[in-house]
Amino acid sequence: MTAKVPLKETALNAERITRIGREVHAVCPQFDAGAFVASVMADLPRLELGARIARTSQGLHDHLPVTGPDALDILLRSLPPTPAAAGVTNDFGLHLYSPHSDYVSRYLRTAEHLDRSLAALARMTGYFSAELPVRHFLADFPDETMQAINTWTRHEDFRVRRLASEATRPLLPWAPRIQLPADAGLPILETLYNDPHPYVRTSVANHLSDTAATDPDLVLTTLQRWKASGRVTGEQFAFLARGSLRNRLKEGWPPAYALLGYAHDAPVSLTPLVLERAELRDGDNLAFSSALTATAPAPVHVMLVITATGPSGRPREKVAFVRRATAEPGRELRLAKAHPLRSTARWQVSPGSYSLALQVNGRRFPAVAFTVLDA
Repeated sequence: MTAKVPLKETALNAERITRIGREVHAVCPQFDAGAFVASVMADLPRLELGARIARTSQGLHDHLPVTGPDALDILLRSLPPTPAAAGVTNDFGLHLYSPHSDYVSRYLRTAEHLDRSLAALARMTGYFSAELPVRHFLADFPDETMQAINTWTRHEDFRVRRLASEATRPLLPWAPRIQLPADAGLPILETLYNDPHPYVRTSVANHLSDTAATDPDLVLTTLQRWKASGRVTGEQFAFLARGSLRNRLKEGWPPAYALLGYAHDAPVSLTPLVLERAELRDGDNLAFSSALTATAPAPVHVMLVITATGPSGRPREKVAFVRRATAEPGRELRLAKAHPLRSTARWQVSPGSYSLALQVNGRRFPAVAFTVLDA
């Protein structure tokens, strides 16, 4: 099996640091690209990703012959004419350009340069998503930054529109928390929830999912209002609602299911769960089957729930999607899956006793036990 290369090694490495130096030197011959590369690479191998970004932007600051707006002008001119020309093949961008927006956050986050700095981040986000640097501006200049973000919601570039939603997320992963009310981003989302680009709509759903962690009723009423507006319908609305309420759906919250058209008390029953094996190890597939029957037509949303007892003695759960369908009377709906039983950053598979249950429209059915053995 090929060893997985850590993200930090592919995101910023010698080849990419050299490319940054080459691109900056091309628009600023006074920039000593060789010295920049040598100084950054002296430290880079021992650093994690976030520190690599900071060290590279520090290297730019140390070796650029100018500072302030003049340095910003050089960085902007060093960017290829378009993200596509830079080799960006996805919506998020290339880590190659993460030091550029980090530079703006570290060295140009001042009242004097605020407008130019925020405009630069909107330009740079097409090369590498700039939500983290924007959050530092939100912390220091909340009112002015929110004004800029509101203008971004109407930007012609979908990546800038997505930046408006992502930068204001209450629980943005791997980012500092910002002291804004949980509903501060709702006016932004009102403009974006029916955006033509799925990248933006996904961010809106992620933003609302963060909000639902503390105020699910606010998210529910917001989604109900959007649904009633008619601006987003059908599968597009269902995608938005499922993403916004995904954790509440996992918890079996009936209002979340009702919004999506799944009755908590749907007239369904399940045959007992059958496991292919009742003893597994970390890395095995947990294969199971069951059959669902209904006495009346019923849309069903099925999830699996794996429960274990953690070191603290408290149960911990992992919930995963199984199937969405419409159950019909007299027709058995087969439910089967081989779910990977693997440790992740958020879920550790340890030896011990576990149980597996199915959850239909938020209602849990009887569980079956299984055991995880030592590796």
